Order: sequence, then C-alpha cells, then structure tokens
Amino acid sequence: MCLKSAMRCSTNDQFVDSLVRAGLCKNKRVESALRSVDRSKFVRDPETAYLDRPQSIGHGVTISAPHMHAVCLEILEPFLKPGMRALDCGSGSGYLTAAMMAMVSEGGSPGGAFGIECVEALVPWSIQNVANDNKIQWLEDTENFDLVHGDGSKGLANRAPFDSIHVGAAAPHIPKPLIDQLASPGRLVIPVGPQHGAQELIIVDKASDRSITKRRAMDVRYVPFHMQGTEVYE
Repeated sequence: MCLKSAMRCSTNDQFVDSLVRAGLCKNKRVESALRSVDRSKFVRDPETAYLDRPQSIGHGVTISAPHMHAVCLEILEPFLKPGMRALDCGSGSGYLTAAMMAMVSEGGSPGGAFGIECVEALVPWSIQNVANDNKIQWLEDTENFDLVHGDGSKGLANRAPFDSIHVGAAAPHIPKPLIDQLASPGRLVIPVGPQHGAQELIIVDKASDRSITKRRAMDVRYVPFHMQGTEVYE
C-alpha cells in the first residue's frame, strides 16, 4: 500500500486509489474532490506528498496526514454540497481549502470556500499552490474563493455565514466566533485539547433553530491552534 509502506505512489490518482482501498475514503464526492486537487502541488517535498503522515510546510506549521483530510471532508460532506459556503481555519498550504472548493463548486455551482492562515508568509505560497494546480479560475473569482492572512480563531466575519467550517489545529476550547459564523443549519469540525495532552476531534452542529449539539468523532493529535484573546464557546 502506497500510504503505509516505503513504496511511493507516483500520481495523485494512485494516491487516492490507495486511500479508497484502505477504507480511508468512502464517500464518492470526497474521492472526486481529492482526485481533482493534486496534493503534490501543496507540499514542500513533492517526493513525499502521497505518504500518509503529517508533513512540515515551514514556520512550525504542518499539513495534516491525508487520511485526516479525508475523514474531515467526509464529516463535513453534508454541508459541502454544491452552492454552499465553507471556511478552512489554519489553511496552511491551501490544500484542504481547494478540496472544499472542488466540492461546493461542483457542476459549476456558485459555492464558495475561504481559507484563513495566521502565518502570513504561508498565504502567498498557498495562493501559488492553487495556481500551480491549474485552479487559476478560482483565484480570479475572489467573491467565492480566497486565501487570507488572519486569526483563524476569529473566523472570517465578512464572508459569513458558512455552511461548513474546518479547523486544522487543536484549540484548547471551541472559539465562539466560529459558532456564531456557522449557518443554520451548519457544521464545524475542530480538534479540541491541550498541546501535550489528550485531543479529540469534535463535531459541532447548529440546527435550523440555532440550537447547538456536540459529539466526539475520534482521538487525534494536532499542532496547537493559535487563539489570542478569542472568546470561547465553552
């Protein structure tokens, strides 16, 4: 298997095939999105792009292991339908933001995906990554796709509300602005827990009546999410 062994997939399609065979990608829409966005364009070392492990992208930031991207996209899939709007907090290399955009813009639908990254130096690189993956049309449509510098724990109020929100690092608590910026209905997936302690992937659903429910998906291990003076939900 390309994911777990020393063998390396040589193409993005082989990589996604491996995810599917391993049972790590079960949803056809998620599979299609991962095929349409080449992970090798969004990492520092293309030679290791298709290994199932987190990788450094510089500045103390990592791109998550591929199986975690697949897991999060599958959790969010009901809220990544064509025409919906998505937010990726801690967008890093831009990879998951691009995959979310592939899902919400499926069939030419006017969906939107936006990434926010706290490390300013990563933002122009992530934009170039999208261009390198032949998605220049998204970069030209700034009303529906953008990668910006900012504090992800505060969300992106000027683009809200969002049907789906993904957080790519572990927060000590759930940031209240992300709850506030969720559409009704909407879904947030976020790792929660201390940097050196137990962390859980939490699914937060906001119903049509704006009531909030939370549930645990699995144990995880993520780098810390930077929260500076952000009001917490709990």
